[in-house]
Amino acid sequence: MKNTADTPALPAPARISQATGIEQSRAVAEVQAAVVVAQQCPRSIQTAVAQMRESCSQRALAERAFYRFPRGGQTVSGPSVHLARELARCFGNIDYGVTELNRDIEGGYSEMKAWAWDVQTNTRSSQTFVVPHQRDQRGGPQKIVDLRDIYENNANNGARRLREAIFSVLPPWFVDEAKTLCTKTLADGGGKPLAQRVADAIKLYEQVGITADQLERKLERPSSKWTEHDVAQLGVVYTSLQRGEVTKEEEFPTPRLTANDIPPAVDAAPAA
Repeated sequence: MKNTADTPALPAPARISQATGIEQSRAVAEVQAAVVVAQQCPRSIQTAVAQMRESCSQRALAERAFYRFPRGGQTVSGPSVHLARELARCFGNIDYGVTELNRDIEGGYSEMKAWAWDVQTNTRSSQTFVVPHQRDQRGGPQKIVDLRDIYENNANNGARRLREAIFSVLPPWFVDEAKTLCTKTLADGGGKPLAQRVADAIKLYEQVGITADQLERKLERPSSKWTEHDVAQLGVVYTSLQRGEVTKEEEFPTPRLTANDIPPAVDAAPAA
């Protein structure tokens, strides 16, 4: 059908380069190979559980196994993408990733896709989402134009979707046991006495300008009564502070004075 004045001409499709065609063929071949390998070498649940328990007993993983960030005046916490990737490695035969489908600089957004696929059971979780090129701040969203900032913003948003995609294809009991073991590893503290861990935590926070009084207000008890779980919680908070997931003002807000905190006025003595 010929174009008329009422029918605008559609742009011709972009020519696919030789490198793009080769990459598409390679991706198809990789998927087929992954399915064949998964069928020929099925996972062993006993081996997967043993590897998971070994990994979660390592303090290096336990310290990165949880996240914290503010939302709606509250703090949200849970298992991190680092734990998700490690569990996918231990469980085996799981393909996952994040890809950027399109980046519109003028429109100020990127189209991305995160997926996780159990090639052995053919269980797949995929999500396509749009990431605005902006950061949420107290004064309102701020637009970002630097390429490095856009990349980091896309990577952070992609990691959150990837985390949920991996956890959706893993057995819930597998994830729950991993979280319990990581929490136990944090509470153990590498064999150090509890008093030493408390002192180390206070010293660590003092290096970033947070006093022991602020820590005690946060945990609502003096340091002499802190438990292993309290020290582990402080470790998760400190790691989130280092990553920039939360700020000191959000985790350690300045206490507000109430009427009970103001001492009563002292009447002046009567004149002689």
